Amino acid sequence: MAPGIVAWKGERVIAPSVRSPLWLAVYLLLVTAPLLLAFVAPRPEAAGFAWDFAMALGYAGVAMMGVQFVLTARFKRACAPYGIDVVYYFHRYLALVMLALIAAHALIASAVDPAAVGPLDPRRASTDMSVGRLALLLLLVIVVSSLWRKRLGVEYDRWRRVHALLAVLALLAAVTHVDGAASYLISPPKRLAWLALTLVWLAVIVHVRVLRPLRLRRRPYRVAAVRREHGRTCTLTLAPVGHTGFSFPPGQFAWLSLRSSPFALREHPFSFASAPAADGSVAFTIKALGDFSAGVGDVAVGETAYVDGPYGAFSCDRHPEARGLVFVAGGVGIAPVMSMLRALAERDDQRPLLLFYGNRIGEHVVFREELHALSTRLNLRVVHILGDPPPHWDGERGLLRTEVVARHLPADHADWHAYVCGPIPMIRIAERALGELGVPAHHVHSEIFDLA
Repeated sequence: MAPGIVAWKGERVIAPSVRSPLWLAVYLLLVTAPLLLAFVAPRPEAAGFAWDFAMALGYAGVAMMGVQFVLTARFKRACAPYGIDVVYYFHRYLALVMLALIAAHALIASAVDPAAVGPLDPRRASTDMSVGRLALLLLLVIVVSSLWRKRLGVEYDRWRRVHALLAVLALLAAVTHVDGAASYLISPPKRLAWLALTLVWLAVIVHVRVLRPLRLRRRPYRVAAVRREHGRTCTLTLAPVGHTGFSFPPGQFAWLSLRSSPFALREHPFSFASAPAADGSVAFTIKALGDFSAGVGDVAVGETAYVDGPYGAFSCDRHPEARGLVFVAGGVGIAPVMSMLRALAERDDQRPLLLFYGNRIGEHVVFREELHALSTRLNLRVVHILGDPPPHWDGERGLLRTEVVARHLPADHADWHAYVCGPIPMIRIAERALGELGVPAHHVHSEIFDLA
């Protein structure tokens, strides 16, 4: 196999190590393009370093606002090297940087030239400045409501709709402020270039909110089966209607819409629990944890669903060179692991496999019967870890710890890869334990399923 190429369902895909720097460079170019545009000739008369610095912060901040829409547009080629969960976390923390840049822009400009900025009172301030302050206020609301959504008790779907609306309004307010107040766009070519850049950002919004939902509506799925699992968990099997579905590497995930239009912003990310199927069907195993997932068990066979995927970099197919595989799952985090195990069983893959599966009680162990059956088909050893085990339990108990992993991890694990999915605290413990036991960091792959 050629260097830099990995096998992925018959396609040639550039390895993450090659593509990652490329997409980071693209991001930096997109963020700095408006800054470069503003400061190339012709420029206004010199206003001093502090003023130029404030303007540079403003242009960079507005550019980051536009690129935030690109980061959450789910462009598969751009997300593939990192995993979309990482891209979403990148988006979240860049929002803090963006807010800091724009706030610093406003504060420094007000301190350097109060007359140019004008009063805070919108009745006395210019429209351009008031619109700019509105953009800053909207950004503050977006960031606070996003970081503290759960603490504020805001329901996910409602927050997502408001978040999308406020983000669009903030971008429109920011570009309007720049167009009306920015003295650095003093030539027609500069203004034309700024307009083109703004239209690109708006085109991304149209793609995400209009074109992609239209495409999904033309490719519906039908609920073919609803199976109750252990521990308040259900598996939905969906069959494509009027199309062939899509192929995916086992372990990936998709956004699922049930009982709503693709335009309704009521989609939720869930990992595939099934192996890729020839008929295009997919299965999701979902635990009743929130407003949406609590009603999954009431879904009836025959209902319509929409699936936007596949996404994610969490798949053993991305690392065919691994001599053995370690899986660490907590609760419903077993879903993507089951997708991989089922695919490996279909291929009769006999590499050594080790699964650490943590649950509070034995009755909540999802797929426990199938895991036992898979251990007879695969070279698989399952280590159950129960937080509250029955009296005569002789297996691992409590939480995942380094000594638990050390007891079961083979000595010859240097060429193994590990796949970890579950609550964030468990992921951190597993990553630390594997690292302490000598598993290279680039051999440990984690899936974060709490994106918001």
